Amino acid sequence: MLVLSNAAWKIALALVLLVVILLGAAARAPRRTLPAADLRRLVFSALGLYAVGALAWLTHHLALAVFIYAAGIVVAALAAWLSRGIDPEDPPEEQPVDEEPPLDPHGLDIDWGAFERDLRAYSERTRSPSRS
Repeated sequence: MLVLSNAAWKIALALVLLVVILLGAAARAPRRTLPAADLRRLVFSALGLYAVGALAWLTHHLALAVFIYAAGIVVAALAAWLSRGIDPEDPPEEQPVDEEPPLDPHGLDIDWGAFERDLRAYSERTRSPSRS
């Protein structure tokens, strides 16, 4: 029974962390992002938790290391989610409206009406069979 309960909490923790990571990546973004300094603090906190977890693992405190790593993953997912918000200093995204096609990159101005007339005249011409 001890093995079953040991596996059960590991599976439960894995599922909780999977849900947290998916929410951090796929949940609706917050209305506003955190300032860059606060996001850096969150990321450094996650890295610090990973370092403390590694220290706990190296000193053979495995259960403590697992929970500290899990806390680091939760903080990193939170930072990822909070970074997806809209920055109020960013300019609004506007879709450009092109009324005319852009000019040729080499600076040539093409008369498309004349091109279509010439193409139509070329395609409607009568052809004589070729002689070999």
